[in-house]
Amino acid sequence: MEVSILFKIGAVGILVSVLTQVLKHSGREEQAFLASLAGLVIVLMWILPYISELFATIETLFAF
Repeated sequence: MEVSILFKIGAVGILVSVLTQVLKHSGREEQAFLASLAGLVIVLMWILPYISELFATIETLFAF
């Protein structure tokens, strides 16, 4: 696993949390929810190959 992916996830987390707080304080709670949901989807798309690799490794580990 690369260390840079952790920094990317952290940066997206900080950016989304700031954006969510700004939108909530301006009364746009629906857009704040959509921004946090978009951040979650972006991060899940980044880590999906690592999850796939994990399941493949587990499958080869327990295969007879």
